[in-house]
Amino acid sequence: VDNTDVDSSKLYTQPEEVWQVYEKLTSVGKAANGDDAMFTVAAAFGNVHGVYAPGNVRLEPEILHNTQKYISEKLGDGNKKPVSFVFHGGSGSSVEDIQYAIKAGVIKMNIDTDTQWAFWDGVREYEATNRDYLQGQIGNPDGDDKPNKKYYDPRMMLRSGEESMADRLCDAMKDLNCVDVL
Repeated sequence: VDNTDVDSSKLYTQPEEVWQVYEKLTSVGKAANGDDAMFTVAAAFGNVHGVYAPGNVRLEPEILHNTQKYISEKLGDGNKKPVSFVFHGGSGSSVEDIQYAIKAGVIKMNIDTDTQWAFWDGVREYEATNRDYLQGQIGNPDGDDKPNKKYYDPRMMLRSGEESMADRLCDAMKDLNCVDVL
């Protein structure tokens, strides 16, 4: 999709739009424990679900910073980050963009596409490594009469997928500054 000629205000969330959402959601009132209502805003700042070739999606986390400034000025209470943002479509984003978005108040990021790929990549790698043991129930490089059950057991390849996805999640926790924070 080529949006070169489209006005960016049509593609990206504007601070005034987030302000309207903020006003409505804060008017909901107090939570049962007396705290102010908590919510996140999923502003469009170039983040999209899925995977795209480099250059097809331009992330503009500056929009989040500008929105915080706009709402902070509207409120006039000194809170520099009154809005908590969710970063939908964070898969494939650079660490620099992720961390800049966090500085603007992102408290949640979705990376489903990255975790799906990581899982698949673990399964793919398992198959590539064990291909010669996955051609039949009996017979492999260790001998024509050797069983292959432990290789074609689906739990083995699923485990490889889980390990690969867990590694991706550990990388995400580092990117999101979430390691050793509790």
